[in-house]
Amino acid sequence: MNDVRGTLEPFVLFESSGVIAVFKPAGLPTQSPAGIDSAEAWLRRRHHCRSDAGHAMGSAGGYVGIPHRLDRAVSGVLLMATTPRAARKLSRQFERRQIIKTYIAIVVCTGSDKGSAESLEGGREQGVEWRDLIEKVPDQARARVVQDCGSAAREAVTHATLRAKLVGNHFFGRRQGPLCDHWLVELSPLTGRMHQLRVQAAWRGMPVAGDFLYGNGDPCRTADEQRQQPIALHALSIQFADPDTGAMKTVASPLPDFWPEEVSGMGLRVGLTELRAIRRG
Repeated sequence: MNDVRGTLEPFVLFESSGVIAVFKPAGLPTQSPAGIDSAEAWLRRRHHCRSDAGHAMGSAGGYVGIPHRLDRAVSGVLLMATTPRAARKLSRQFERRQIIKTYIAIVVCTGSDKGSAESLEGGREQGVEWRDLIEKVPDQARARVVQDCGSAAREAVTHATLRAKLVGNHFFGRRQGPLCDHWLVELSPLTGRMHQLRVQAAWRGMPVAGDFLYGNGDPCRTADEQRQQPIALHALSIQFADPDTGAMKTVASPLPDFWPEEVSGMGLRVGLTELRAIRRG
């Protein structure tokens, strides 16, 4: 088995029926303009995409469908398609909210919203529902929670469950003091809004660790460096129906190496699969 922690290269977790589920490392965008690497460009290179005439097209040709996206700073399982049929089937499932997505996040409990923190802690067994109106900030690559249902606001719904309070001292590859204010939270979004999980967590005084955009940045880094900095939000698993057979598939992703060793050794259960080793076969 090869250790995958710290890799900046995607790798395949599942492949069937025109669907490819890959591990997307933090720092790599799902899509990007020409000249900037991305998960989409990686998939095109992997398949040596060719035109209908059989001519090699490099990273610009061949069919690659992107029915699913992860933020650049987020790691984990990403669904892509290599046939139009698979892309249509997956897109329809996303539109109908039939795909189940599970994330885990390390949030910094700032204490600025004690009510939300107490609610999350009190609902530790069954979890709590986060329901907000979110809109994109005009002319900015960010979103915000709003109180009024304006024309641009859309409902965002997430089920949140407190999994653990961390006490380790190794995070983002560096040794730190006790992480007494860092909570491990499981997040299951029922909707798919821009930066939904990051916005909802920060709104409740619990921004994702390392997330400069929503209130937990590194003042020693430039804005561009902070945009590329990984954050402690990981797409742990995704469940979808196989486009050909209709059978339900669950694909789980290993964690990257900057997560605390305390979480690395924790049994993270996804359906019938328990993730303990942070490795790939």
